[in-house]
Formats: sequence, C-alpha cells, structure tokens
Amino acid sequence: QLVESGGGSVQAGGSLRLSCAASADTYSSYCMGWFRQAPGKQREEVASIDTAGTTNYIASVKGRFTISQGNAKNTLYLQMNSLKPEDTAMYYCAARECWFPTYKYWGQGTQVTVS
Repeated sequence: QLVESGGGSVQAGGSLRLSCAASADTYSSYCMGWFRQAPGKQREEVASIDTAGTTNYIASVKGRFTISQGNAKNTLYLQMNSLKPEDTAMYYCAARECWFPTYKYWGQGTQVTVS
C-alpha cells in the first residue's frame, strides 16, 4: 500500500528527495510519517504530517528536511538537504489513523547513504 523511492548514495552536503506512493484515500484520512533506522540503532520518527498539513520534525533534521504532500494527494515526499553522514539509514514511510498513536501501514524502505 505504501511504496517508497528516491533513496541512494550522496556526499555530505548533498540533497535527496524521497517519495512515498499511496492511495488518495490514505492521505485524505491518515496521518503520515517518515521514519529511519540506522544499523544498531532504534527506529526514529523523523517527520510527520497530519490531515490539516501540520508538520513536525525531530530536532536533528529541522531546517534541513521538509515533509510534504503532492498536489494529487497520493504522494508523500521528504526533501532532505544538507545531508550529513549521520543521516545514513533505511527510511520508511508509514500511515496511521490520526486518533490512534500507532502507525498501521508501512512501506518497504529505501536506503539513504551519506558519505
């Protein structure tokens, strides 16, 4: 139901844009988030957006990453600028019903490597 793309390898200071394709119904009624997990580390929620378009970010990516939805409301994006080696991780998009804190749907992940 959720399919990520856009990962890859980039040098520090570079940019990548991740995409997450889903049905329009998902975006219209679910809260969406981007997560990442580096080897040996816990998964963390990097950014989120609710049905009103309100966004939240973890401190380490504020000012560098931007979560957004496409005009067709069926694609979620994560624009990542000024990438750092510590951003290296597998990135996942996820969806949850906004009234419930647990994310229910997950993509397969896309690898981001910053050197």
